[in-house]
Amino acid sequence: MTKKAKPSTLKTTLKNKIDQKTKPIGSLGSLEDLAYKIGCIQQTETPQILDPTIVVFAADHGIAKNGEVNPFPQQVTAQMVYNFANGGAAINAFSSVNNVSLKVVDAGVNHTFEKELNIIHSKIDFGTKNYQNEPAMHIEQCHEAMTKAGAIVSKIRSNGCNTIGFGEMGISNTSSAALLMAYFTNTPITSCVGSGTGLNEEGISKKSNILEAVYNTHKPKTPLEALATFGGFEIVMLCGALLKAAELKMVIVIDGFIVTAALLAAQSINKNILDYCVFAHNSNEQGHEKMLAFLNAKPLLSLGLHLGEGTGAALAIPLLRAAVAFLNNMASFESAGISEENA
Repeated sequence: MTKKAKPSTLKTTLKNKIDQKTKPIGSLGSLEDLAYKIGCIQQTETPQILDPTIVVFAADHGIAKNGEVNPFPQQVTAQMVYNFANGGAAINAFSSVNNVSLKVVDAGVNHTFEKELNIIHSKIDFGTKNYQNEPAMHIEQCHEAMTKAGAIVSKIRSNGCNTIGFGEMGISNTSSAALLMAYFTNTPITSCVGSGTGLNEEGISKKSNILEAVYNTHKPKTPLEALATFGGFEIVMLCGALLKAAELKMVIVIDGFIVTAALLAAQSINKNILDYCVFAHNSNEQGHEKMLAFLNAKPLLSLGLHLGEGTGAALAIPLLRAAVAFLNNMASFESAGISEENA
């Protein structure tokens, strides 16, 4: 059982506890900040990382059908969902080696999966509309996606998980993320667009031109309208999941470019959501570093990743475990009988 501290004194208690460990003050660097943050989220000086779970939301995008912004065909989304279910993806390898639970959600893949497939079946539709011509989804679908995602997170929390990370799969979803980034950060679309799954310079330029035209066509007035206009079902579900996880006071591990785009939307709805977020890594996808700067976020890792799937989150979770381990298990100067003057 964790020891609860009064909110008014918790921050001081945590700071003192960290500083009194048998080490020079600040010598554990970012792990000290991480331990402090997890303690504040859980409102205890003895925090725990319980059943950490990655949830991967998958969906298809209407714009992917014409292949103008994506080097891989839309069918790859469904193929990767099967790969997740069969244990063959990077997120499976990283989740397994780090003892992290993994859930895969069909949020709106353009494929009919067998009911017995080991995924969560929460399909909103068979992919979104092409936002070159019309909004990606109806506002009612946006609400439905957020509600379903919240229910998924609530169930995971009720089963004992207090630390959750999110991933995604959806061919062309870097295009949606770039549009949402431009909307929520007021950044020129050309500074938001990157290579995605491997576009060359010519492809990036073409993608930028297409998305600039899309951005200038639509004028959403609210965060939900922006999600419905530019988002994929997986991104909308990410937003709903993030909001529910914060409501439930879970530790939220933020992955890369796509998840951070969903977080931008979530933050516009709940200004306090960042209090629950730990940023896993700095993606190599163009735009992610700007997103992190906008959010004043300091990522734990910088490994040149740009895969998605929640891979960065899965790799960062051992650092969360290490942070609470030193806070809970490391001796203090007093308990170890060590003079602080000699430390």
